[in-house]
Amino acid sequence: MDAVRVALLREVLAGTQWPAATRRFAGVLRSSVVPQGGGLLLVGTEEYEPWHLAAHLVDEAAWSGQPELNPTLVRHRPRPGTVSGSGSAAGAHLAVGLGRLQAARRGETLLVVAPQRPDAGLLERVHDARRAGVTVLALDGGDPEVHGLAHEALTVPAGVESADVDLDTVQHLVSAAAGENSLPAPRGPRRFRDRLSRLADQLTSPPQMRW
Repeated sequence: MDAVRVALLREVLAGTQWPAATRRFAGVLRSSVVPQGGGLLLVGTEEYEPWHLAAHLVDEAAWSGQPELNPTLVRHRPRPGTVSGSGSAAGAHLAVGLGRLQAARRGETLLVVAPQRPDAGLLERVHDARRAGVTVLALDGGDPEVHGLAHEALTVPAGVESADVDLDTVQHLVSAAAGENSLPAPRGPRRFRDRLSRLADQLTSPPQMRW
């Protein structure tokens, strides 16, 4: 979701909890990842893979000048990378499996996106990562076990309607907010113009299949 649409969405949601709640959660995410610089791991459930959030965070990392926000998408069914004609690995961002969580250590941040309760195997891996010193954050549907593992969680109950939002919308708001306020204030106007320029380029270019 581009910056203009995010701004319109925030305007529509003005008066609800979501603009402030997503900014607060994004601030926790940014403060967990950027100062430590240990890396951001992103994992969903077996049924729900947050590839769209991963793609938006990649964009925000580039636009904000904060490469620490660039996530590693941990997949339940990783696709092994192939070697392109140039000799470089293709699709490496799709080849990271759950074993990466076992290797996570202090200084890293793990963001769990779980509309429903994850399976026992993933919960155990998240628990082990937390014990190893990893900061655990969660965007979830309110499962108590996920909340018990997370240092910070933002709950999006399933089935809400009208002024409330779904998990996909909240992910858009969080990713957009994660890249905000990350550069010194004097450079703000320039950054805004640069971002509008990039947005115009995106809107007039064919989509890229990165995820």
